[in-house]
Amino acid sequence: MSRVAVKTDLDPAIAGRLKRNSDGLVAAIVREHGSGDVLMLAWMDDEALHRTLTTGRATYWSRSRGEYWVKGATSGHFQYVHDVALDCDGDALLVTVEQVGAACHTGEHTCFHNELPVTRPEGVTP
Repeated sequence: MSRVAVKTDLDPAIAGRLKRNSDGLVAAIVREHGSGDVLMLAWMDDEALHRTLTTGRATYWSRSRGEYWVKGATSGHFQYVHDVALDCDGDALLVTVEQVGAACHTGEHTCFHNELPVTRPEGVTP
């Protein structure tokens, strides 16, 4: 889905550091402040990041619905932002949140609850 540029008040110094994909989005990896659990992966454009940074509420771009969504607005499972970090390449954000309720739309605490089998080299322990 191709995105249309949205006017945003995101600080130009921050915007200039972002490396967006072809749809103008940056991956947002979300982790829980207390536990460090990786909760989910979502997408942000400049406006979603601006809203997140200025409201303290995690706001994402829904690729399937084509609209902004504040995590918890319909589910009640809110994410209150503790901090946001930009990776060294500028193409991913790490959003640390206080999670209220489940992070996953399935009702699970984290979206990463489907573990896959891994064969480890001999002598390597997890």
